[in-house]
Amino acid sequence: MTLEAGLRATAEHVVKESHTAIAMGSGDVAVLATPQVLAWCEQATVDSIAAALAETESAVGMRVRLDHVRATPVGASVHVEAELSRVEGRRLTFEVRAADARGEIATGQVIRVIVDRDRFLERASSD
Repeated sequence: MTLEAGLRATAEHVVKESHTAIAMGSGDVAVLATPQVLAWCEQATVDSIAAALAETESAVGMRVRLDHVRATPVGASVHVEAELSRVEGRRLTFEVRAADARGEIATGQVIRVIVDRDRFLERASSD
């Protein structure tokens, strides 16, 4: 499989107490935390390209823009999707979206960069 625009992944998640702003330290209300929405979106980007990367490659996060526009309570189901919209050499741009039963809760863009896993880890540990 090659990396090309249109690769996608989706996932379903149920909001638990451990996913709330209180539990994650990002706020003081018991609703789905923005960092958790972002983590689910990033996981969808990873899943969308996993089969297209060589065994020696990984794609690391570089830039994120996420608009989290509506609260989601504990117990609600959240649908997350990511689609690869642009490939520019090693730079991959994804459009991400999250929704619950009432509609859209977050939209954004995640940019990842393809790296050689071993070289990346070597550089990370030598700094």
